[in-house]
Amino acid sequence: MTMEKVTPDQPEAQSVDLIAENVEKLKALFPEIITEGPEGLSINVDVIKALVGDQTVTDCDEKYGLNWFGKRRARRLALTPSTGTLRPAPEESENWDTTKNIFIEGDNLEVLKLLQKSYAGKIKLIYIDPPYNTGKDRIYKDDFQDNIRNYKKFTKQVDEEGSPFNTNTEASGRFHTNWLNMMYSRLKLTRNLLRENGVLCITIDDNESFHL
Repeated sequence: MTMEKVTPDQPEAQSVDLIAENVEKLKALFPEIITEGPEGLSINVDVIKALVGDQTVTDCDEKYGLNWFGKRRARRLALTPSTGTLRPAPEESENWDTTKNIFIEGDNLEVLKLLQKSYAGKIKLIYIDPPYNTGKDRIYKDDFQDNIRNYKKFTKQVDEEGSPFNTNTEASGRFHTNWLNMMYSRLKLTRNLLRENGVLCITIDDNESFHL
């Protein structure tokens, strides 16, 4: 049997890279915590803190860009449990006992949260048609301290005073960040619902396509 000389630069001469393994494990669980810099991949510790509910994380260093003002709050909002409940409506349904379809009416962020327990990792295809942020779109103000009241305002069951959404005009200093914050929490929850080979399709125009 011929002995082959192993050089120090060959994989066989090196022990297991535990750091790289740990990074890969974290990346699989929380892809949003991985950032790239001059030295390669690194871990954003502030994002980890936010994901586990650490209240010491602040918004002071957020700015418009890959990080933007309000991103941490949008992430926390996605992780905040819903206090809502999905109620069946057989009297408004067709073929209630045999149908394989379901139609849910409600605030999209709250419904996405409620779907996590039963449908996480099971959805084949998701299609969404969000606001294009043209300057005239309604952008949600996500505040669910009183779910029923806000839902009634959103669905125009009450007057517009104190409405939980407003027009995101281009005169707003946070024209793009308002839209990003609205989308981020929803996309984070949407991703959790997809299967490994699932597909997410989104209709958008040039106003926010690159941000999306």
